[in-house]
Amino acid sequence: MFGDLKQRLTAEFVGTFFLLLAVVGSGIMAENLSTDVGLQLLANSFATGGALTCLILTFGRVSGAHFNPVVTLWARLEGGFTNRTAFCYVVAQLAGGILGVIAANVIFDLDAIHWSTKDRSDPALWLSEILATFGLLMVIIGVVRSRKDHWVAISVGAYISGAYFFTSSTSFANPAVTVARTFSDTFAGIAPSSAPMFIVCQLIGCVLAVGVMRITHPK
Repeated sequence: MFGDLKQRLTAEFVGTFFLLLAVVGSGIMAENLSTDVGLQLLANSFATGGALTCLILTFGRVSGAHFNPVVTLWARLEGGFTNRTAFCYVVAQLAGGILGVIAANVIFDLDAIHWSTKDRSDPALWLSEILATFGLLMVIIGVVRSRKDHWVAISVGAYISGAYFFTSSTSFANPAVTVARTFSDTFAGIAPSSAPMFIVCQLIGCVLAVGVMRITHPK
């Protein structure tokens, strides 16, 4: 179903690059166009969900369009990936995401690397990330195991757009996204000191979702 490893890693790199370009770039544009935070978030969520849907449709048949280490972790836990392949996927996702943020900074005439000062250290946000990541994996696993693979792209894009508004953390739900967003002190940024707990919570949400979906949607 998927291409060789070089093709797959290239797809993961490019896909995650454009995902973060969309996340951070749309956040910067929203700040430039409006002072209404609600409108900024709406624009950010719409652009992110739309771009993610298109990227999954573009690269799904090449790499599975993970663009997210927790999705790769699920693939590893299910035995679909070797440790080496999973590691390479995560490296490609992190590299693509970081460069995507740097590109967003540059095209909006900001410093290429501008460490975020946006503190997101709060237990409510940590719980939000557990739930957001649980929900994301729930949607992906549920749709795939219901043999509705053609709905994955629109389902994931719609979930992420919606989760911007029903989670207090605005649903990062992705360790690569979390790391990359520390590189931009803009609307979508997160302070480097806040990132580790977000990632821990995302991993917790992933493991919980995999466990629950093994009960509700067994292979």
